[in-house]
Amino acid sequence: MPRRTVLILALFMCWQSNISHSASSESTAIVNVTLVDALNGIRKNQTVVFREDSITSIRKYSGIPEIASVLDGTGKFLIPGLWDLHVHLTNTDDEYLKEKMPSLFLSFGVTSVRDTGGAIEKMLPAVKKMRAKGSIAPRVFISGPLLDGNTIVYERAVKNSDPKTARQSVELLESQGVDFIKIYELVSPDVFYALVKTAREHKLPIAAHVPLSMRARVAGKHVDSMEHLRNIELDCAKNNEDLLTERRALLKNENGLSGFALRTMIHNLLRLPAIENYSPTECAKTLEAISDTLQVPTLRLNSGLVDLAYNRSDWAEAFSKLPAQTQKNWQKHIDDEIVLSYLNQKFAEWSLFLVGLMKEKQIPIGAGTDTPLALAIPGYSLHAELEMLVRAGLTPLEAIAAATVAPARYFSLLEELGSIDVGKRADMVLLDRNPMNNISNTKSISHVISRGRIFAKEDF
Repeated sequence: MPRRTVLILALFMCWQSNISHSASSESTAIVNVTLVDALNGIRKNQTVVFREDSITSIRKYSGIPEIASVLDGTGKFLIPGLWDLHVHLTNTDDEYLKEKMPSLFLSFGVTSVRDTGGAIEKMLPAVKKMRAKGSIAPRVFISGPLLDGNTIVYERAVKNSDPKTARQSVELLESQGVDFIKIYELVSPDVFYALVKTAREHKLPIAAHVPLSMRARVAGKHVDSMEHLRNIELDCAKNNEDLLTERRALLKNENGLSGFALRTMIHNLLRLPAIENYSPTECAKTLEAISDTLQVPTLRLNSGLVDLAYNRSDWAEAFSKLPAQTQKNWQKHIDDEIVLSYLNQKFAEWSLFLVGLMKEKQIPIGAGTDTPLALAIPGYSLHAELEMLVRAGLTPLEAIAAATVAPARYFSLLEELGSIDVGKRADMVLLDRNPMNNISNTKSISHVISRGRIFAKEDF
């Protein structure tokens, strides 16, 4: 019998034995595949064996192994499971979308997500469901609510009026099982430092927007990740000292604005003038100060006008996977051009430029999308982010690193995730086309392996 026929029969038998998608107690082999990961580079003609949620063997292909399940990887490319480092699983009133999000992530090869802010009373039940045995969902890591200042931008945020309150907020979240904390924009410097100190005591990683009361070069070096490139432009301006003085005066909020209105007013007043006053010298000082802090730029959001999601050639196919009511709601936003209200051309161009600078200076970059804000289809938007990162100057392998190695390193999980190595978790994505030739090929998904369970693209 020809070898190709043997492979096809073996593949058929594999799916017969894994029809429930539960992790088999027997081993599975992906044979004759090219491995692509940012820690090991390119490894051709490999056989990867995994059992349940662990990779047990990687060796040069030498024929079909005597293993219960075999998946033919000939001509295909295997990458580590992808992360979306900036999602909001519960910050939507669309119950249909909330229910569908976990499986959508997996269908696009996103096997881990970092939720960067949501009401804890909504988050904990959602996480419990996603982590339940047999659930079709990515691994999930949560911050709980945004930790804001005496005035809060969003109702779901936690108010921190002073350092004592800040310490109590972190301690409560730690007791509720969060994986990291998220510091927001209206905290005062003394509250910021109290949040940081308490998080360090509890060994919780810190994500943050740069507080408007502080400079990026001061606050950024104290946190583990900075989101959206937010407020870095204010520190890259030649008049950054004057801008800080102006912000602090505005933050006194003598007109009693809501936190949302106050934050929006400051952004509208100062962001674009700061970009127009860009100083290479000042920006170099800022980037040097934050050189070890992971940047999660969410370019698909910031630079959305450069590449409108709904104008993409593959948008319709991805859009069709959303719940019917979600499609109806989002289409109205598209028709009414509501999504354009989130976007600005100068900030789009600035964001791409800044990420290019960060890449040149070897500042760590992570891939996140702010799903589901501004028409971010869960999972699909992560691939758009990878494409934007490449557009900003990253190589395809560096973009993959931003969605694999960088997230694992953030959570000190490199011994478990981030690459395809023996002993690591069995989260992988099998592609039909080479992502090194074109980063868009990360969407050419043949199969997704999540916690050792195999899903074909037709299963979603």
